[in-house]
Amino acid sequence: MIVPMTLRTTQRIALLCMLGLSFLLHGAEKPSPGRTIYVRQCAKCHGRNGEGVKGKYEDALHGHWSVEKLTRYISKNMPEDDPGSCTGPQAEEVARYVHDTLYTKHTPPRVELARLTNRQYVNTVADLVRNFTGTDQPPGPDRGLHANYYNSQGFNDAKKVITRIDPQIDFNYGTNTPDARKLTTNEFAMNWRGSLIAEETGEYEFLLKSPNGVRLWINNDEDPAIDAWVASGQATEHRATIRLIGGRAYPLKLDFFKFKDKTASISLLWKPPHGALMVIPERNLSPDRTTRTFVVTTPFPPDDSSVGYERGVSISKEWDEAATHAAIEVANYVTKHLDGLTKSKPTDADRTNKVEAFCRDWVATAFRRPLNEEQTKLYVASQFKKGMKTEESVKRVVLLSLKSPRFLYLGLDGRKPDDFDVAARLSFALCDSMPDRELTKVAAQGMLHTREQIGARAQEMLKDPRTHAKVLTFFQHWLQMNHVEDFSKDPSLYPGFSPEIIADLRTSLNLFVSECFWSKSSDYRSLLLADYLFLNGRLAKFYDIKTRVTNNFVKVSLDSDQRSGVVTHPYLLSEFSYQKSSSPIHRGVFLSRNIVGRALKPPPMAVAFKDAEFDPKLTMREKVTALTSPNGCQTCHSVINPLGFSLERYDAVGKYRIREKNRVIDALSEYVSDEGEKVSLSGPRDIAEFAIASEPAQNAFIEQLFHQVVKQPILAYGEEMIDRLRQSFVASRFNMQRLLVDITTVSALYHLENPMAGRKTK
Repeated sequence: MIVPMTLRTTQRIALLCMLGLSFLLHGAEKPSPGRTIYVRQCAKCHGRNGEGVKGKYEDALHGHWSVEKLTRYISKNMPEDDPGSCTGPQAEEVARYVHDTLYTKHTPPRVELARLTNRQYVNTVADLVRNFTGTDQPPGPDRGLHANYYNSQGFNDAKKVITRIDPQIDFNYGTNTPDARKLTTNEFAMNWRGSLIAEETGEYEFLLKSPNGVRLWINNDEDPAIDAWVASGQATEHRATIRLIGGRAYPLKLDFFKFKDKTASISLLWKPPHGALMVIPERNLSPDRTTRTFVVTTPFPPDDSSVGYERGVSISKEWDEAATHAAIEVANYVTKHLDGLTKSKPTDADRTNKVEAFCRDWVATAFRRPLNEEQTKLYVASQFKKGMKTEESVKRVVLLSLKSPRFLYLGLDGRKPDDFDVAARLSFALCDSMPDRELTKVAAQGMLHTREQIGARAQEMLKDPRTHAKVLTFFQHWLQMNHVEDFSKDPSLYPGFSPEIIADLRTSLNLFVSECFWSKSSDYRSLLLADYLFLNGRLAKFYDIKTRVTNNFVKVSLDSDQRSGVVTHPYLLSEFSYQKSSSPIHRGVFLSRNIVGRALKPPPMAVAFKDAEFDPKLTMREKVTALTSPNGCQTCHSVINPLGFSLERYDAVGKYRIREKNRVIDALSEYVSDEGEKVSLSGPRDIAEFAIASEPAQNAFIEQLFHQVVKQPILAYGEEMIDRLRQSFVASRFNMQRLLVDITTVSALYHLENPMAGRKTK
């Protein structure tokens, strides 16, 4: 029986015939030798098509290594479970397949639409409000607080007998007076005025100790943070916790009086983020006055940091709710201080006009560009309805503007950027905040659309204290300074290693990196090679360093054979150690990833270091060697261990030593770079010198800085970007300020100019 064919069946047969004919004419497509080897030896970790494998290498294969560099790397290191089994022509075939097929198969990173990060949100809102309260010059070089002493229990100028600068507030007069020659009564008063300089963002706990009447105002001229004006006559502690943004100065007022009390004393202490309770240091006080900074206190969920830097690429329900509550917090502040912000009074005949003008300026400032007619009507005019209270209208304007994508997102329109876009890119890159009035004025004048204009403006913005704060934040991230909150040590082995010492070490490292970056040469090499530390008397005593320093930190030169920049800073050496001993593994991992720029994949399984299971006669090097001897460990530990062993002359608190367990420490090792170069290491200076001359290490530093500044992947700006930045970095004699300006400039020019070619596109 013949069954008639349907049209679809006929089409299928025709298609099969055509495919068969093509096969006969051209032959079956054979996989390349490189792919065959790749599937057999590489796919288990990287995926059959280079897409990545969960728990192994999760990122897709994409990069800019040449075939030659890939060949050398594969020959030396791949596959991880059997390195050296793919060499010669086979390694070259795999390298060519990865380079020609997989590198181009996977979409390279792109510049993503991003919202403000939490840090950017807090800074931006602070500067948005401050835009209407008046900007201040940064505090001058003088430190301490302006002090007035009165020969009375009140602040009567006619009774003022002493005016001076006090470096700190820490006085115990007992039954006496501050100056028996000028304060002749047992009833006297004092006040201090100036600013408090916060170095890091976070919660600050303040402690005011006195048996007398005291009041303290910080960043608030209206309500005192501590009000103990009614004295108890007994030494009493008064506490307050205030959230502050790093890199800013805040107004501080402190009043004191003694009346019929037996004794007189006063101490002003604080506990900053990551710090210990201490008398507020002189370097954090300024006699110059400043205006209040609005600081949002609404907590936000953490930003995504899965790629190694904070970025705002997602919106969760929790984040949206936090943004709403923060906007309400801002709106309440604005309406409460509306008279001061609008420079008007409720009784003014033109109050409504002044308030509406303020609202138009507010929204334009929040959106970082002038408003068009439609936006003015939507965000401002339509919110002032007949019969509605002025404060309610203002609140609606503030809420609407702060919840708008035009405020929350950067580069929202997706069009060719104009000068206002460039101004925003510059400001968020360098300050993590919106443009100030001066930068907005420059944008309005059309002076931010050439490379020269943008570079010059970026150079000028390096003076901004907010830029200094962001640079410090970068170094804290690069050096993993917030990696471990508790790195206390065994008190029986390291007596005196107190929370105060840890806080001093953090300050020492902050001062060191700031000195290196903001010096005239701004030399990256000094970060790794400098032979000095910043020490105060407490640190000098603990580390047995003979110097005359007291409470203030000063730069102290040390033996260059023992100290080499951040590589040997005691803070990091202590952080990457155990409670009782050094840790070559922790130190080696840090050096691998952050100093020499070597990528390490997570270990297949975590193996805890249990010191009690080793022979107590063994040195730490011998213990680590035994623990990491299996072949499965050596893939990474052949890189980690040599670097870590080179720092074994430093104990768990970073003190230099020669012996361990009465045996001379062996710090010699041989490190093999990803290029296959063998490098002999005898100590930290060898590591530093290798990193300075290493392109991968230079690239790692540049990439880290780029990501922290721009909040976007560097490859999104072109595969040649990192090479271009490195060449300029080297040519500038490793000038870090120049590198920061270059990064800021090329990111600001994105879609405005071809950053690779250095000329405008047609």
